[in-house]
Amino acid sequence: MSALKSLFKQTFIYGLATVLPRMLSFLLVPLYTTEGVLSSVAEYGEVSVIFSYFVLFNVILAYGMETAFFRFFNKEDDKNSVTSTAAISLLLTSIGFFVLGFLFKNQISNLIAIDVKYIKLVIWILLFDALVIIPFAWLRANEKPMRYAVIKIFNVVVNIGLNLFFLLALKGLASNNALFESIYIPNFEINYIFIANLIASGMTLLLMFPFYAKIKYKFDNGLWKNMIKYATPVLIAGIAFSINETFDRILLDYLLPENIAKTEIGMYSACYKLALFMTLFATAYRLGIEPFFFSHAKAENPQKNYARILEFFVAIGAIILLAVVVFADILKPIIVRSEDYWEAMWIVPIILIANFCLGIYHNLSVWYKITDRTKFGAYISVFGALLTLGLNIWLIPIISYKGSAIATLAAYASMMLLSYYFGRKYYPIPYNLKKIGLYLLVSVVFSILAFYQYRGNYLVGIAMLIVFLSLVYLSEKKQIKELLKR
Repeated sequence: MSALKSLFKQTFIYGLATVLPRMLSFLLVPLYTTEGVLSSVAEYGEVSVIFSYFVLFNVILAYGMETAFFRFFNKEDDKNSVTSTAAISLLLTSIGFFVLGFLFKNQISNLIAIDVKYIKLVIWILLFDALVIIPFAWLRANEKPMRYAVIKIFNVVVNIGLNLFFLLALKGLASNNALFESIYIPNFEINYIFIANLIASGMTLLLMFPFYAKIKYKFDNGLWKNMIKYATPVLIAGIAFSINETFDRILLDYLLPENIAKTEIGMYSACYKLALFMTLFATAYRLGIEPFFFSHAKAENPQKNYARILEFFVAIGAIILLAVVVFADILKPIIVRSEDYWEAMWIVPIILIANFCLGIYHNLSVWYKITDRTKFGAYISVFGALLTLGLNIWLIPIISYKGSAIATLAAYASMMLLSYYFGRKYYPIPYNLKKIGLYLLVSVVFSILAFYQYRGNYLVGIAMLIVFLSLVYLSEKKQIKELLKR
């Protein structure tokens, strides 16, 4: 239990630090969906498409080096060499991307149908974000969660503050002050969103500069080749994940009629944010368990702790799933402010269940990371991506964004099942399938009934939630008391 206590402590701190950046898009949804801030639902749809490309290129620019860094930092005796080799690698590739991006910015703009003025801002942001990957990973690997958290939170505060300034305050200030008048440009809202992001990323990089000042810049070519070999399947898996996570917006843009595409994307993206409660929990948990998986791989019988970790994850995730579904219509006007977006609320339970499956998959993925079989992660992720692409291409012309939601659930559920199947063969872990299966089945059935059959009937919904909470408490009472006692 001491190992679990350490895990939960780190998960809380890393969770706070990572949940807040992930919550950035969530916290800004009320701002972007307030009438009069952006000119239309379609304009929010355009922002969503650009951020979808962000996710894809962030993965490409990281090319699995963060995960490789964790693996080799715990594996190699010369940790300074691992740190400097990874940092130099990302430094060179990031600068190379930056140069090529600006040289071919017009061609990129034509290819992905995004205005070149946004492309310029995006290239700078991607550069700054890539250069802090290894410094942040170094903080995590050296168990410095507080510094990690402070810098991450600072980034969020700056970004939110500048969004509020540019989108709410600047226009009023410009009418009374010559300085602000020189900054203000009418109908410039999308640019302001990315300028805020750029400034926040730049300031974060400045805070990370001490890392680059103290490393020895020793590049170990042999080590780098081994790290790249390890990282390549992670990169492939990451690209596949980005397709699963955000490519549906890009496909909606291409496959729907031009006159409705951006509006449909805007509605879908806004209501999708209600599922972020599950995404944030799963992300925080993953950041806590990834270093834990590696550091405890050589402990005596680590499989027992791995099994317990998944059990706790499923129990908590199932509660979040059911709670968000039951209270979705209460949360809706708080998060998605304009009724113009609410048509897409149908997707909320589907996306919540999908992200729950993704969180379980991340927990199950310990087997291929510990055994250095990362190629299986790539295979599984590519299968999920192909399923996502195929179902989106098939369903979007028929049922629009509903097809995207169904495709997301199908992809993540299949990845979860495949990971369990292969993990049982290569690294057996004694999961309590009866208990985990019970939590999954009851929470999913209750969620579907609460939303699609008894939506708005809070007497029924709350009763279902109480029944499920009682089930979890009775099943985990002993473990909860032991954990709290320790």
